Amino acid sequence: MDSVTQIVLGAAVAAAIAPPGHRRAALLAGAALGTLPDLDFIPINLVTDDPVARMTWHRSFSHSLLVLPIVAWALWAWFRSRGGRVAQAPRRWFWAMQLALVTHPLLDAFTVYGTQLLWPLPPRPVMWSSVFIIDPLYTIWLLIACIAAWWLRERRGAQRALVAGLVLSTAYLGFSLLAKASVDRVADASLARMGLADASRFSVPMPFNTLLWRVVAMTPDGFVEGERSIVADRGPMQFRHYRSDTAALHAVADFPVVRRLMWFNHGFMKAEQRDGQLVLSDLRMGSEPDYTFRFAVAERHGDQWRAIDPQQIEWPWDAARRLEWMWQRIWSQPPRTAK
Repeated sequence: MDSVTQIVLGAAVAAAIAPPGHRRAALLAGAALGTLPDLDFIPINLVTDDPVARMTWHRSFSHSLLVLPIVAWALWAWFRSRGGRVAQAPRRWFWAMQLALVTHPLLDAFTVYGTQLLWPLPPRPVMWSSVFIIDPLYTIWLLIACIAAWWLRERRGAQRALVAGLVLSTAYLGFSLLAKASVDRVADASLARMGLADASRFSVPMPFNTLLWRVVAMTPDGFVEGERSIVADRGPMQFRHYRSDTAALHAVADFPVVRRLMWFNHGFMKAEQRDGQLVLSDLRMGSEPDYTFRFAVAERHGDQWRAIDPQQIEWPWDAARRLEWMWQRIWSQPPRTAK
């Protein structure tokens, strides 16, 4: 999730657990702990300029449920040894620091990016993909709760505000999972009618909401993509078919950088040739033809592909047009195409 959301989540969790007399300090400490895992870009950028490594190392060691509890314990032990608030209420501060830190990767796992919750173990990154990386309807309750708790300090209303903010934001995550399940049921039935019952697929909400969803399923020669509004749409889903250079992707499948990408994004990639280079696009983030992560990974030499140092490719796209279309699509179902 975005930094603001992680800051207010960490702050709300820590302040709800710490003693009332320590509430402002807990808000600040929780905010710091909530953003700490995302500072992994600093050491990552210092050791590599490989864009694929930077993408796939993010949310690894810094987001591991096998690592963060140890980090939280070490910080707690250090602050306790120095006296002050942590030494005054060690048990409460222990859990405040643990949960402020651990909730960060758990929330990230609700996005589609991929979070390596069990690093350094080899399972693929977790992507429950039920919320977009920025979702105001999740964040707003925590932000209000933190503001109220800052001003109310030790008063009982501060604790009530914090609990309410955490309950409402968690309930929103629950709603996102129910919405996703509803979309998946319709998508599964529609894809089965297209002969794609066993196709690899994913669903993900469109930016800033959980009312409009995008579904992608892989095919032997590319992929299909469709949208589903849980407000407006009725009947089967409609999908558009897009081709991918699957032959070229197969030819480079053993390149280390391609294996790394396939592991990280669960194989949801589009391959295309541009200016003699093979470009791989991560289908999970963006929509056809605009994607957040594109990498040139090989060059054509006769009938063969030769690995190159990966380069991240940025192609312009019209964000304003996309958002306007998305808003309209939430509230209206497009005309059905003839079969």
